[in-house]
Amino acid sequence: MSQWQQIQMLDSVHLDLVHCLYADDCLPMEVRQYLDYWIEEQNWGEAAQSDSSQACFLFHIMLAMLDDQLGRFVLDEENNSNMVLKHNLRRSKLNLQAKYQENPSELASIIDGLLRNERAILQAALASSQQARVEAPPDASVTTSHQQNIEERLAEMRKAIQGLKCSIDHIEFLQDTFDFRYKTYKMLENAMPPDPTLPQKNQELQVMINNLDCCRKDMLARIDELLGRSNTLRNLLLEELNAWADRQRQECMGATCNTSLGQLEKWFTGSAEVLFHLLQLLQTLEELRLKISYERDPLVIQLPRLQKRLQEQISCLLKSALVVEIQPTMPYPNRRPLVLKTSQKFSVRARLLVKLLDRNQPMEVQIEIDRDSANLRGFRRFNILTSNSKTMVMDRPQMEGLVCDFRHIVRGLILTLKEQKIGGSGKGKGGKGANEGALPVTEELHIITFTLDYCYQGLQFQLQTSTLPVVIISNNNQMSSAWASILWFLMLSTDTKNQLFFPNPPAATWAQLSRVLSCQFSAATQRGLDPDQIKMLGEKLCGLNATPQSTITWAKFAKDLTPSFSFWTWLDGILLLIQEHLLDLWKNNLIMGFVSRKREKHLLKRKRAGTFLLRFSESSQNGGITCTWVDYNNDGSPKFCSVEPYTRDELKSLALPDIIRDYQLLAKEDIPENPLQYLYPDTARDEAFGPHYSERREADLMEHRKYLNRRLIRVSSRQPEESPAVEVNGTLPVDDIPLAVEDVLLNGIFPVENASFLNDIVEEVNLGMEGLMSDRQDPFLLQPASEEQHLLNQVVFESPDEFPDLHLTEEDFQDSAPL
Repeated sequence: MSQWQQIQMLDSVHLDLVHCLYADDCLPMEVRQYLDYWIEEQNWGEAAQSDSSQACFLFHIMLAMLDDQLGRFVLDEENNSNMVLKHNLRRSKLNLQAKYQENPSELASIIDGLLRNERAILQAALASSQQARVEAPPDASVTTSHQQNIEERLAEMRKAIQGLKCSIDHIEFLQDTFDFRYKTYKMLENAMPPDPTLPQKNQELQVMINNLDCCRKDMLARIDELLGRSNTLRNLLLEELNAWADRQRQECMGATCNTSLGQLEKWFTGSAEVLFHLLQLLQTLEELRLKISYERDPLVIQLPRLQKRLQEQISCLLKSALVVEIQPTMPYPNRRPLVLKTSQKFSVRARLLVKLLDRNQPMEVQIEIDRDSANLRGFRRFNILTSNSKTMVMDRPQMEGLVCDFRHIVRGLILTLKEQKIGGSGKGKGGKGANEGALPVTEELHIITFTLDYCYQGLQFQLQTSTLPVVIISNNNQMSSAWASILWFLMLSTDTKNQLFFPNPPAATWAQLSRVLSCQFSAATQRGLDPDQIKMLGEKLCGLNATPQSTITWAKFAKDLTPSFSFWTWLDGILLLIQEHLLDLWKNNLIMGFVSRKREKHLLKRKRAGTFLLRFSESSQNGGITCTWVDYNNDGSPKFCSVEPYTRDELKSLALPDIIRDYQLLAKEDIPENPLQYLYPDTARDEAFGPHYSERREADLMEHRKYLNRRLIRVSSRQPEESPAVEVNGTLPVDDIPLAVEDVLLNGIFPVENASFLNDIVEEVNLGMEGLMSDRQDPFLLQPASEEQHLLNQVVFESPDEFPDLHLTEEDFQDSAPL
């Protein structure tokens, strides 16, 4: 790149300094522009210091080159519009001739000073840019060194393209000048008598052709260097693209990642613009070669190689620019990507990161499933029932980029289901992956492929991209197992097109799996797992000696039944339970959740009576939650009580905060009371759960109502003969046996927390039927029931033994009315 071309790329501050250099018109800027390469290649300092002959020679060469340019303007009829340019150039030539005709050494000295001052300005601009880069403000947007490297290289390539364009214009000027002078020389050579200046003109032509050859070689060298920079830039872009693809995989597993394609699209488009601009410059060079060529012409030798190399780079860039922006997803709530259901709608979107579109060329995208299915023997086959092609469009509403959005595609099963698992090398060859067992539907991996025929500036390419593998189910009860397969594949597979992953799936470490499980909770419930919860899950899955390096097989994670369901089935049931009924409690850290019985006792045994915690049941397949509280015997020893777990079906009718608020423990000799007083570690129950209680509506006795309000509460009944600390089978204390729970309907007129009302109920229960006979009324006759009796009738007893015995004598019937 010439020095003058570098100057034209300076910022406005340094360009003002350049304008000051040429303000006095010692050397007109038009002359500096047209003769930039020639001026920079001459030794003006030596010409100014030596005798005037060299300076005079250079001065006349300059005037001759300006004459040639003016002659080209006259012959070129298409440039009639450049009248001002021709006028300024003619005036500059006349001013130079009048000013330095007698003293050409002065011009040489002036040009030498101007070139030195230009170099000083360039060095100052470079130092200023480096200092600005180092002293960036702390609040500036933070970008990685990798991204900054991409930005810098892209900016350098754009500047290089501008420089190449100026250089090609200069070469074109030299060629036209040489062509004009050569034709003039031929006319003089054929003239009679011969022109005596022919030897000098021949020498000048030789200098011009040598200068043209030098410019062509310099141009090709710079193009070769630019292609090297482009190759490095493409590698950097591919690294960023791979990082984006990895973030997209993490996002599919539930992690929160930035999967925006805006910055990548900007880089890919900028790189493609540079390459296509360079392609146009090479085409211009080819046209210049056809006009003037000579022996050992570098354009003849090097230009075809550069064109081929450039097309290869464009092809590689475009083929990596077609990506799947949104992975296949079904449009229903709590959706999980990459799990599809037959005859169910789903959507998927492809995007071309190079936003260069030829409006005259339609961009049709073809979509198909299992394009390379030769090795998928035993797999089910699917067909896309709607149109399998769609036009890629630019910047649709609520979308950015060149996108192709397939929405609400319906897929159907067209072949009979075959569950024959085929290994990688085939059963017939006795390959390692061969398996004669049935292939589960949830372990079949299918891939959707997009194909685009792309045409731009005369180049045609076929671009392809594929989705991550999807699992296709036929029934909703397969959803959980299918999602487990997707998680295992995304967590461990390095090849996104490996559809034969599950014949021999690799094992995962607990460190890998725990991160994925925490992401599942973060995505579904907005709160991940803490270290204590992760430790409990690790011990449940790997044993008490679990470490981050402990390995878990696919079968142990999703297939082994311990005792009647797998680890993943149990955990997924808890996820659904939280989403449907416990979301606010879980997000507010009111549920400890994953805690073993041993750890539970360790936490509660030093707390005051009535301290409780909430944990998930380990015996409920579809998710259950229970509460455990601590109480103390007369001797001060702690005893622990756990309620039978509440499941999704039960929580549909009564919210867990209301259960905790209204929970009562009944016994024959005790007054009913709520044993749940303090949420672990030491938070009052109403303080912790008060914001989550349902709003109560108390009845107004003066208001005329057909029915009184009622509500459902939970009551546990403990038998007095229970022994609080007896070992059962030497492993589980009786206190750990879940207490039975009964539903009790109470009229809304009496709030449950009214202790006097509860005491009245217990009093009536203890008195039994004797209390009812105190009025000497016949119990067999229909009597109007009081409100207290009406409430008593709604108490549900634990067993028939709890009804008081009824003893009647003849005296009881003495005052009775005849039947």
